[in-house]
Amino acid sequence: MAEYELYCFAQSGNAYRVALMLELVGADWSPVFVDFFKGGETRTPKYREEVNEMGEVPVLRHGARRLTQSSVCLTYLSRRFGKFQTQGEDEELEAWRWMVFDNQKLNGFLGTYRFFRNFLPTPGDPAVLAFLRGRAEGALAVVDKRLGKAPFLIGERPTVADVSLCGYLYYPAEEFGFDIAATYPNVAAFLERMKALPGWKHPYDLMPGWPMAK
Repeated sequence: MAEYELYCFAQSGNAYRVALMLELVGADWSPVFVDFFKGGETRTPKYREEVNEMGEVPVLRHGARRLTQSSVCLTYLSRRFGKFQTQGEDEELEAWRWMVFDNQKLNGFLGTYRFFRNFLPTPGDPAVLAFLRGRAEGALAVVDKRLGKAPFLIGERPTVADVSLCGYLYYPAEEFGFDIAATYPNVAAFLERMKALPGWKHPYDLMPGWPMAK
């Protein structure tokens, strides 16, 4: 049995952050497939009682610990393995500043937009999709400007904030209807730098559930 277990599915960018971190730090881990789409597993009483009361992925199990929320999981793994850590209070606060922005403004809107565009039983309302895409593009512009100043969000080396930023940015361009890498060159260069790290894998190669069952 692996030391770490991650409840996840391939389409979840929030779960991808944690799966990617597990690979990058060289953890002994295994995925636990959560049937979000066909079985609605996260919405069942059993899942909420036994796995995560919030009804979400990711869930990271390590011994008696059961951690939820990707930022918490990333911070835990960074501390356990001594990798992707910040140095000093100023860097720690700066990393958290970008992680909150990422979760609320970038991947928060981008992930919702992608879900509405691809995974609803019927297509999302065009006005809603336009709003979500506009907010995501505005956040991408902020991050692109930031990454024009340094290779990574905090400076010259990757931290937990950079792993968090990867959440939805590696999914195929056709799922968004626009090419993030082609539109935001500094983000594109950042994604290539992250891909060069030992252990990097694409979300569809790293987590179960792709292609989706009919």
